[in-house]
Amino acid sequence: MSEDPGSIRIGVSSCLLGCKVRFDGGHKKDDFLVGTFGRWVEWVPVCPEVEVGMGTPRESVRLLRDGDEIRMVAPKSGKDWTDAMNRYAVRRVEELAATRLCGCVLKKDSPSCGMERVKVYGTGMPTKSGTGVFARALLVRFPNLPVEEEGRLCDPRLRDNFVERVFAYHRLRQLFDGRWTLGGLVAFHTARKLQLMAHAPKAYETLGKLVAGAKAMPRDEVQTRYEDAFMQGLKTIATVRRNTNVLQHILGYFKRLVDDDARAELLALIEDYHLGLVPLVVPITLVRHYVRLHGVRYLAGQTYLDPHPKEVMLRNHV
Repeated sequence: MSEDPGSIRIGVSSCLLGCKVRFDGGHKKDDFLVGTFGRWVEWVPVCPEVEVGMGTPRESVRLLRDGDEIRMVAPKSGKDWTDAMNRYAVRRVEELAATRLCGCVLKKDSPSCGMERVKVYGTGMPTKSGTGVFARALLVRFPNLPVEEEGRLCDPRLRDNFVERVFAYHRLRQLFDGRWTLGGLVAFHTARKLQLMAHAPKAYETLGKLVAGAKAMPRDEVQTRYEDAFMQGLKTIATVRRNTNVLQHILGYFKRLVDDDARAELLALIEDYHLGLVPLVVPITLVRHYVRLHGVRYLAGQTYLDPHPKEVMLRNHV
């Protein structure tokens, strides 16, 4: 990977980095984020509850249904933090916009940072139907930003998808932050054909039509529509079936380059992956070997083969 680790900024709930900012004065340090993923990114820590003035340690807060509204209330004292947190969230997300984030990892179940299924209290039993006040403002402000909760990142497929989207968004930002050309957009799109085919083939078709007609459209419209469709397409989890289809498509590029035994070996590994006997990294590693050995330039330029640093070892588990 060619990215400068310091150039990829990721927002993160401070407690996940080991900062003692929890209501009880503790933390929720996440080893994957700190010890593995942290090698490749620059963290931008956020703790809405501390930054809004609650202090540490502090009385816990919860989401409380009040008619049609959801309020953030400290149940023991009755103090209502809703308005203060809403004002803070609007200001803070604009500050984060200036940092050019490429992703964000939030603390699950938090009334401020929880992305989904946060407990909402009212009459009767609480329901897991809420979104943290800060998280809601973040998601509205950055609809294409890769955002995940640390709990969901324990799922290998969700972890792989999130990190892949982070690096994809970073590369897209590199394209559009400069004086991009139509030729540059065509090259970007071409290099992501197989990646998009593994996630959302319809998104690839939609983007292809957009790129084909881009010359007749305002540049701002092209940029907005491409980013929307590209990032939403990658949000769809790549399945074993679609990965298998992509690998079989790749196999066709070696038809005249490798002998029958080598082709049979790669086909067998693809089938083993399809049956769940080996992880995706196994056939991909052999594909990359043949790409280097035979100088297959088109495949060498496909981000599908290297969507994120191999040291993160995400494809060892999918």
